[in-house]
Amino acid sequence: MLFVKRVFLAVLVIAAVQSANAQLLPDSVARVLDSIENSFTFRTGSIVLPAGNGVLNVPAGFRYLDRDQSIYLLTSLWGNPPDSSSLGMLVPEGIKLLADDSWVFDINFEEIGYVDDDEAEDVDYDQLLADIQKDARDANGERVANGYLPVEIVGWAVAPFYNNHKKVLHWAKEIRFGDDSATVLNYNLRILGRKGVYVLNAIASMEQLPLVQSNLGQVVNSIEFGPGSRYADFDPEIDQVAAWTIGGLVAGKVLTKVGFFAVLLKFWKLIAIGLAGVGGGVFKYLRRKKDNNDQLPAQNS
Repeated sequence: MLFVKRVFLAVLVIAAVQSANAQLLPDSVARVLDSIENSFTFRTGSIVLPAGNGVLNVPAGFRYLDRDQSIYLLTSLWGNPPDSSSLGMLVPEGIKLLADDSWVFDINFEEIGYVDDDEAEDVDYDQLLADIQKDARDANGERVANGYLPVEIVGWAVAPFYNNHKKVLHWAKEIRFGDDSATVLNYNLRILGRKGVYVLNAIASMEQLPLVQSNLGQVVNSIEFGPGSRYADFDPEIDQVAAWTIGGLVAGKVLTKVGFFAVLLKFWKLIAIGLAGVGGGVFKYLRRKKDNNDQLPAQNS
């Protein structure tokens, strides 16, 4: 099985109705999935982002899922730790969010100040990778204690590189959860501004890396800082310089706590957090189906 998320609701359904008529299961799961998919609403055009004084011009071939719906998707449906930092998502047209081939760009803003990029070319990314791998291993005890799978950073899926002209930092990690043989792609973009950085994370499979890369240009160009908030607007007399360097953004040491891999977890089995959201509704729905089925008169064979 390539992704555990392919059966995340099916696993829940089977656990909920082990004694039910097995023929009900596929149809019930399909109805639940369709109902959830149809509940999402998307926007196109120009979107004022909820933080960072930026505007998202939704690129061709994408739709915007707003902040509240994105947080619901990440936490209640994809089983991530609670986190309200998402500003929304770019979702490819024609993609169902609960389908096998779904992938998105999640958008955040980190108000960390102006990131000085003078030493961008001096970063030793091989050593940085080793540090990140160690940080992830060190954080696994806390993750497991909080009910989440341990994480292994397999390596760079795309080595870090910095576009000095556009002030955009790129890198991608290949990640494994627990003992799963399949790995997950985490493609990171950081768009630098005067007072912080827009954070775009592609949530996808390793097999979708070429697809993600083919859309990077228009995705990077889709976010614009407003007047006064651009990188070039930095005023050293009054503005805060971030404690972060370009290498520090890649290392992300502050994120190695439990929530580090929050947006990566759409490939996990549905966990307890999910049960409190969509899971409870699925249990109730299928329990009603089972009870109604039990009350039907037996038919002669």
